[in-house]
Amino acid sequence: MLKKRVKGCFDIYPGSKEAWQDPAIWKYLDDILLKVAALYGFREARTPSFEYTEVFTRTSGQESDIVNKEMYTFLDKKDRSLTLRPELTAPVIRAYIENGGMSESLTKLFYKGPCYRYDRPQKGRYRQFHQFGIEVIGKKDPMIDIEVISMLLHLFDMLGLTKTTLLINSIGSIKTRAAYAKELTSFYSKFENDLSEDSKRRLKTNPMRILDSKDSHDKKINENAPSILDFLDKESIDHFNAVKEGLDSLGIQYKIDPMLVRGLDYYNDTVFELIRSDDLSAQNTLAAGGVYSGLVKLLGGKDIPGIGFALGLERVIQYLLEENVSIAKAAPIAFYFIGMSTECKKYLLPFAASARRKGSSAELFEGTSIKAGLKKASEKRARYAIILGDDEKENGNCKIKDLETREEKSIPLSSLISHLETKNTQPFTRQT
Repeated sequence: MLKKRVKGCFDIYPGSKEAWQDPAIWKYLDDILLKVAALYGFREARTPSFEYTEVFTRTSGQESDIVNKEMYTFLDKKDRSLTLRPELTAPVIRAYIENGGMSESLTKLFYKGPCYRYDRPQKGRYRQFHQFGIEVIGKKDPMIDIEVISMLLHLFDMLGLTKTTLLINSIGSIKTRAAYAKELTSFYSKFENDLSEDSKRRLKTNPMRILDSKDSHDKKINENAPSILDFLDKESIDHFNAVKEGLDSLGIQYKIDPMLVRGLDYYNDTVFELIRSDDLSAQNTLAAGGVYSGLVKLLGGKDIPGIGFALGLERVIQYLLEENVSIAKAAPIAFYFIGMSTECKKYLLPFAASARRKGSSAELFEGTSIKAGLKKASEKRARYAIILGDDEKENGNCKIKDLETREEKSIPLSSLISHLETKNTQPFTRQT
């Protein structure tokens, strides 16, 4: 019998040994993600877990690490190449095109779900992982950039994470980057023997990606690399200045990082990252995004601009725990029914069903011991325990115990339903 999950994957399961795998913290995060998306007027897009491989090779490029090293790609029974999605932007754009999004002047979408990459498992990086992100498609405007960045910071504020730093940069237009790439190639050629193997390859395919290298030798060389900000044309300078002015007006603090780039050709102008300010490691990025033009066209649509960001839920959850953010436990049970015999449990079953239909959570204890039943009710953080023994059943009564005040009283079974309806079933603060 197979008893182990696939390497690089994990279970989200009650009582997990790893605190970040507890369903309660995932629900906490999900609730806030959905609330922020609603506050900013975003609608949800859900796409299949796999796509035609071309969706990703077109948008990520044949030379990217995702395509070269990390994608789960397979042939179906008709020899069509399919790939488990390594990210969600390209599938969402494909769905936008296929479902008539291009007819709208502006489309605001959010997405959330599992993705898959064959990567070396480590803290915050798994072979199945989860992403949340947003896309605003239809218009290029610095005001939209400002709102998207503001939304990202608002999200982290609501999560209770404050030790973050916003990095921003402009990577200009395609023409800007062509001139910049030529200058970078000249610069890095002087240090080719000292570059990492990945950066040696990128020097020939996309030298801008060397700026984003995590290799310590590459990072040392990058300290003296030319800045893309010196190559921006007037339109890009004006756009970037407008973004900075808007962030300033909202009191949003940021750092300009000329080394912050996106290696894919469709990105242009504003790019940004949110990093942990107390973490200097290579894995300190919490979220990243930027403006793009050409992505919709790459997937067969019109030349429509957009902007978006994405974040990995695993890394955010682990950060929440490290920062000791207060997270609500699983919702308590309103009514816990304890029958002292099989017949008593059968008799209580309709009462539990009635409570649920009227909107109150209820559970029926599986055993027949009052002591064990009350212990389980306490573990479930139940507010009320309803206890029925054979003698009480014969007399037409039951006991109801308030597990917060410890008050207990006997009531007629005939009035139990109406009695439950009058009870305050709001959660209480008793610790377990």
